[in-house]
Amino acid sequence: MSALPAVESTALSTPPPDWAPALSELGEAFFSRVAPQALQAPYWIDRNMTLARELGLNEQWLASQEALLGLTGCTVLPGTDPLASVYSGHQFGHWAGQLGDGRAMLLGQLPTPQGPVEIQLKGAGRTPYSRMGDGRAVLRSSIREYLCSEAMHGLGIPTTRALSLTGSPSPVLREEVETAAVVTRTAPSFLRFGHFEHFCHTGQHELLRRLADHVIARFYPDCLKVSQPYAALLEAVAQRTAKLLAQWQAVGFCHGVMNTDNMSILGLTLDYGPFQFLDGFDPEHICNHSDSGGRYAYGRQPAVAHWNLFCLGQALMPLIGDKELALAALETYKTVFESAMLAQYQAKLGLIDAPQEGDEALIDALMPLLAQGRVDHTLFWRRLCDFAQQPEPVRDLFIARDAFDAWAQSYRQRCQGLDTKEQQLQMRQCNPRFVLRNHLGEQVIRAAKQGDFAPLQQLLSVLQSPYEDHPGQEALADFPPDWASSIEISCSS
Repeated sequence: MSALPAVESTALSTPPPDWAPALSELGEAFFSRVAPQALQAPYWIDRNMTLARELGLNEQWLASQEALLGLTGCTVLPGTDPLASVYSGHQFGHWAGQLGDGRAMLLGQLPTPQGPVEIQLKGAGRTPYSRMGDGRAVLRSSIREYLCSEAMHGLGIPTTRALSLTGSPSPVLREEVETAAVVTRTAPSFLRFGHFEHFCHTGQHELLRRLADHVIARFYPDCLKVSQPYAALLEAVAQRTAKLLAQWQAVGFCHGVMNTDNMSILGLTLDYGPFQFLDGFDPEHICNHSDSGGRYAYGRQPAVAHWNLFCLGQALMPLIGDKELALAALETYKTVFESAMLAQYQAKLGLIDAPQEGDEALIDALMPLLAQGRVDHTLFWRRLCDFAQQPEPVRDLFIARDAFDAWAQSYRQRCQGLDTKEQQLQMRQCNPRFVLRNHLGEQVIRAAKQGDFAPLQQLLSVLQSPYEDHPGQEALADFPPDWASSIEISCSS
């Protein structure tokens, strides 16, 4: 097995900075203290040294045996206080009641140059909120989360991050027996819409106020400058969420399970399960095999996010008190999303001058053409960067070429007078060459199951800078193979 080595000598390692309390400062009603459950023979799969440096962590410590055992949940790292938080939520549009961190453990938070960052283990064992689950994560799903959280960061999309990935031969039963893994993930906060829903729906309104005050003071201090800070909080979260969804849609990202307990109060992409980046463009694409009704289809994501924000608004009503004020805060989602989407596509099209009146119509005319032929989403936008010099590779993606030619004529007219080189440069900075397609993840997973982690590390290095060309890695940017369409990703993924 070509796992990464751990540094055995403690003389070579330096512990991380002092840990600080995270959610525990809010009081015991918000969490349960937990103890991680050891896995057999843990080993390193990968360590994200880029993130480690950003967090100010000592790289030798992150390579140490102490870190390996602590970040796999085999020991409790000195200074940490593992806990699991309680929350509730709506799942697939239905109230699910109390939920919580069923396989996640928050170790605490580290001081970093960017401010305090929470460190969380995913897959380290059962918690009081595991319900019938085992609290474990499998190698397959852990690789997907590790890669995708870093891929999203590389794309410039707000997300949780992944610090390390460890594995173990310990068996875990899903549809079949698999091996265990643990992802160490980081975020300024893992608080979700569901945390607010929990304390509202259980009638614990003073604790709801304590939670809201904590979030405002820590993350949204401008809300304190207005007469109704809780309505301002709702509006700020709605606007962050709107911008996030515009970025998802523009890059072709399907989350797959947008339950309210998977929605970040900070507007981060949270909880990577049955996600997928589009291959062929299809607004009705359903990436989650468990989503039989298509609630979370790609084209429905913006509306679902708005629905989830209404759930958050309902949860904050005991603090806001004024229904019209709450509705006005929620209404900003629509205007911000529409504005952000227009800006995203203007940038993707290279319209680098001032917006013009016909830009929205130009975009609206393109979407049906992409959908009609299930045109490869990533390849189309990347090839479009070179359209002025090489139009044929773009045209070749379309079956209805006459219709495309008509649109292309309108596009050329719109681009007249623009600096072609500057336009191309700008387009290459917002149309990625590489995304984490399902088949790429599957290839990495298959290799990892054989003990070969080199493909994972190779793919990660490309995904961390997806707008660059990466000569020699052309295969990672090519059309998906025929077998890719048979990959099924479910909530267990």
